[in-house]
Amino acid sequence: MLMPVFDLLVFFVYLLAIVGFGVSFSFKKRSSLDFTTGGGRLPAWAIGMSIFATFVSSISFLALPGNAYSGNWNGFVFSLSIPLAAWIAVRYFVPLYRKLGSESAYFYLEDRFGPWARIYASACYLLTQLARMGAILYLLALAAQALLGWSIPTIILITGISVIVYSMFGGIEAVVWTDAVQGIVLIGGALACLGVIFWEIPGGSSEVFRIAEESEKFSLGSFELDFTTSTFWMILVYGLFINLQNFGIDQSYVQRYLTAKTEQEAKKSTWLGSLLYVPVSFVFFLIGTALFAFYQAQPELLPKGIAGDKVFPHFIVNQLPVGITGLLIASIFAAGMSTISTSVNSSATVILSDHFKKYIHPKPSEKTSLLVLRLASLGMGVLSILVGFAFNGVESALDAWWALASIFSGGILGLFLLGLLSKAQKPQALIAVILGVLVIAWMSLSAVWVKNGFPETIANPLHTNMTIVVGTLTIFLVGFGLGMLRTKN
Repeated sequence: MLMPVFDLLVFFVYLLAIVGFGVSFSFKKRSSLDFTTGGGRLPAWAIGMSIFATFVSSISFLALPGNAYSGNWNGFVFSLSIPLAAWIAVRYFVPLYRKLGSESAYFYLEDRFGPWARIYASACYLLTQLARMGAILYLLALAAQALLGWSIPTIILITGISVIVYSMFGGIEAVVWTDAVQGIVLIGGALACLGVIFWEIPGGSSEVFRIAEESEKFSLGSFELDFTTSTFWMILVYGLFINLQNFGIDQSYVQRYLTAKTEQEAKKSTWLGSLLYVPVSFVFFLIGTALFAFYQAQPELLPKGIAGDKVFPHFIVNQLPVGITGLLIASIFAAGMSTISTSVNSSATVILSDHFKKYIHPKPSEKTSLLVLRLASLGMGVLSILVGFAFNGVESALDAWWALASIFSGGILGLFLLGLLSKAQKPQALIAVILGVLVIAWMSLSAVWVKNGFPETIANPLHTNMTIVVGTLTIFLVGFGLGMLRTKN
């Protein structure tokens, strides 16, 4: 698909500007602490925008409108769980990490349960980030292929290299400030798109709400207490656990708490980054609903075979004015790049703190530490590109990512909660984690086993999103119970 030259120019200028801006931070004199925490001197608003931009990937930018277009607002319930998760993070997790004196989120687990817990959590985190970055690169390439007409491997390679360059040389400062810029671009692009739909739909913006209301597009889902399907309560509970994992134990977020000047500033940035996602996700869902009304009013504008996630890219290329299309493509790339750059930097920090300093060189020089951070950034970036290539051809990249994420990260939240809220020690925690991981593996993979000839009675009866909920509760409750028995004896 050939796009107007001006749109391509807007896109390329944005891409070069963001990489150049990120790399500019490498000219500052810096230490390994500057690379990982920015020396604890970054402003709260920039950190908050970075948290927000990390939360919104290109998957969200395209999948949420597609979700609203095809169905209703059931997925928006996920956003409604964020305020509670953010409050718990601000109340308990932010003060904890600010007092630990380590740039690693998993130092606490070693202090509480021994080295095995830190190794387990940090290794799971690294595997999760590789799967996450690969999935985002691939899904971004899928969308961008429709918008730009380039091959999927080419888009994965260009995006991956762009992110590696400024993450590798600029450190956390480059990531936070580029995230802040990309967050603003993302919001601007979404609002511009919504404005165009409301302006161009026959009958005006009121027609959007009339058509959507008639088709029950604003429904939040069934309110039955059913966790086997995508009900209001299932999404709310799932969202709470996922967001607790994000804001409470994910190195990507924890590292940002340490870049703030004070604990109070860190709390402000957490509130800003988390609560900003709620209205922005509202805009994404409204775009999807507005697109539904737009094409219901003008069905001749939508070719046969285009539905769901493909509708928004089609609208961007064919309906937006010249220049705005380039901005929207830049917004989609902004959403993906901000999430990937965060993963690259936080993974490098984990490699240095939890593995290199712990088992290879306990007291490296600043020069050595910086070299390790940059090589780790390069290594994780290159591996993420390879994982992105590996996703090419997978029947459902999103389903594959969810399954991998459940297995790799599902047990870490339960272990953290066990450490914070129980008297369990190393033996009880280890037993609980083993049982929890087995439960997570069964819930994630039982459907595949049934397809390969196993009896249907072994299939997971709950919705797949409940995997992290059941896995976390298994680890916490088993560990808590064993800890109580130990205390009585």
